[in-house]
Amino acid sequence: MDVHGAVAEGFEPVREAFARNFAALGERGAAVTVYRDGHKIVDLWGGTKDVDGTEPWERGTAQIVRSATKGVAAAALLLLHQRGELDLDAPVGAYWPEYKAAGKEHTLVRHLLAHRAGVPVLDRPLTLAEAADPDRAAAAVAAQAPVWEPGTDHGYHAHTYSWLTGELVRRVTGRPIGEWIADEIAGPVGADFWLGLPEDARPRVGRVGPVTAPEAGGLKTRPKRAVAEAYADPASLTLRAFGAIAPAPDENDPAYHAAGLAGSTGIATADGLARVYASLIGEVDGGTRLFTPHTTELARGEQSAGPDRVLVVTTRFGLGYMLHGGASPLLADGSFGHPGRGGALGFADPDAGIAFGYVTNGFRKSVTADPRAQALVRAVRTALSR
Repeated sequence: MDVHGAVAEGFEPVREAFARNFAALGERGAAVTVYRDGHKIVDLWGGTKDVDGTEPWERGTAQIVRSATKGVAAAALLLLHQRGELDLDAPVGAYWPEYKAAGKEHTLVRHLLAHRAGVPVLDRPLTLAEAADPDRAAAAVAAQAPVWEPGTDHGYHAHTYSWLTGELVRRVTGRPIGEWIADEIAGPVGADFWLGLPEDARPRVGRVGPVTAPEAGGLKTRPKRAVAEAYADPASLTLRAFGAIAPAPDENDPAYHAAGLAGSTGIATADGLARVYASLIGEVDGGTRLFTPHTTELARGEQSAGPDRVLVVTTRFGLGYMLHGGASPLLADGSFGHPGRGGALGFADPDAGIAFGYVTNGFRKSVTADPRAQALVRAVRTALSR
């Protein structure tokens, strides 16, 4: 496998780990980018653009990043808070009156970001057309009764996060969240990130699909029984949360790419993800910084920790971001970011000055700790410790 791109002196372990992912972990096409103190130090890509094709991955190839989208959506809400337009401690109903229905009147904005809102499921799943219609989707989640008292517990809002965050941005700004992100985040930072893919960017996007690693060498791991049972039980919060859009969308469908779902349909390059995170902790290339230091601290301040009622493992969340822990290992305790189920990962570590982006066209069964991404994170940690 030819690995293209470059790494700064001292970061050769990242190139080695990236190459091993193709040799040992079933990688088909991927890219990884790392910034340190706002400057690019790792920029690698290899394999094929499509998981089932032969066309080579090129600099600038983009892929759908699933739930890694959530971290960029969180940045939109935190920027609105930073600008004084959104109060994290205000009831959601202050901005979205219809949301006060069915016992949700005391839900705070911060509860939505920290997966504490109690609405990870819908009693009736939405079709893709309904999910992509902001009026119909917002009405469905506003009418939904919570499965726990908002603010008292946490559980991953896999799909409903899209409509909760998207509708808040729309109510506060009058603009769809994808348009707002394009104008206020991706544009100013110069990041290849789209929530609602434009037609002219479509040729850059590769086809995604499932991959499995070779079984040799102990690379496969057996899931814990409780987790396996939750994913097999149609009545579990786990399966219902991931099934809030039904039937499951085709992730290569242009309609899905255009849907603008803030929890799942972001499309990015590895550099795009990394640049966004770099802008949350400092200036990128000596220019734009989005978060003030205070907002950065808000992002990574722990809001939820412990057994997750949806993922059935112990998780930690800040305001819209997963925090470093067993379920989602990042660089260190101060890191914040978000994985995409089965592959992608974006995060920042303010203490080390590191911003990281990884995208792939091959999705594995892992939800929050993909072994290929983890190998790259460990390599970054090794490089920093030298």
